[in-house]
Amino acid sequence: MKKPVYLDFAATTPVDPLVAEEMMNFLTADGVFGNPASRSHGFGWQAEAAVERARRQVANLIHADPREIVWTSGATESDNLAIKGVIESCRERFAESGGQAHIVTSVIEHKAVVDTCRYLERQGVEVTWLKPAEDGRTAPEQVKKALRDNTVLVSLMQVNNELGCVNDIAATGAMLRERGVVFHVDAAQAAGKLEVNVEQLNVDLLSLSAHKVYGPKGIGALYVRRAPDVRVVSQIHGGGHERGMRSGTLPTHQIVGMGKAFEIAGRHLDGEREHIEGLRAQLLDHLAGLRGVMVNGSASHRVPGIINISFQGVDAESLMLGLRDLAVSSGSACSSATVEPSFVLRGIGLTDIQARQALRFSLGRYTTSDEVEFAASRIIDSVTRLRAVR
Repeated sequence: MKKPVYLDFAATTPVDPLVAEEMMNFLTADGVFGNPASRSHGFGWQAEAAVERARRQVANLIHADPREIVWTSGATESDNLAIKGVIESCRERFAESGGQAHIVTSVIEHKAVVDTCRYLERQGVEVTWLKPAEDGRTAPEQVKKALRDNTVLVSLMQVNNELGCVNDIAATGAMLRERGVVFHVDAAQAAGKLEVNVEQLNVDLLSLSAHKVYGPKGIGALYVRRAPDVRVVSQIHGGGHERGMRSGTLPTHQIVGMGKAFEIAGRHLDGEREHIEGLRAQLLDHLAGLRGVMVNGSASHRVPGIINISFQGVDAESLMLGLRDLAVSSGSACSSATVEPSFVLRGIGLTDIQARQALRFSLGRYTTSDEVEFAASRIIDSVTRLRAVR
């Protein structure tokens, strides 16, 4: 068994070998290396065809029209483009009335949403920060109560990246559509883990990332609803690529990689979910003998691969030092440089002490039963030893 054992698939996934193989065909002189925007010769036509094929592959996974897929550098850029782009599209409307646009979001969203909303708040945009229930879910009724006459956007994630809990996006989306409020969803942790159907979910904008779905880093997409059109103002200006919403030469090899990764995810969605659900049960069964173990987040509305656990009386940083042969996390990868306890865990009501006792274990496509067995044994040994020296 290869060590250290990787149990941080929520932070990033390794590129599937089939994806890497496909990408290699779009890099060198003997492959398709042309600029997709070069429409005067065959090199560009071939690259453009590859980009459009990948656009269809991504669209197919979320049941969208390929024309609704806008390429970005990742979910962080997609979140920024969606939120800032919608607010900027309303600027003239509110300038005439002298008012301000209003956004509704939650306190446990990904940093790409939280920090974008904080930035806009400093620009005068009004933001309502919803506090989710103890299970990490933000209820449609909470969103409904927060709406105002000037609410133009609601932004909620489908799957929380630290807890793995799943919001009722479809119910929230249906309520918002009746009221004409734009609904943005960060689905970076949902794609490839559960069924994502943009029509059934009633979403207008949806952020995606390749490297959470066994594709390459540095590429993502934003779903932008077309019927009726959702207006999003570009945040990167240049050649007017992607229907004017996102300028920049398209990285054909990365786009092809994302398309292939999403195609594979669609084929293996049910089998992979069953495989990971079994591994989750195996890990929790082994840890059941430890006292003072608390699984954070919803027990029923969740994806199987993300497990956030607090170990009473054990500091998570000390525990990670004792688990050097396991790759795990004390929070999201975007926040791991800070020594502050997880804002997500505090957002669902955990104390600072409880939040500092939590680790995130995330399982994936390549996790094996033997690795889970080994991990459980190492966790039990380390927790027992640390409690003994308190």
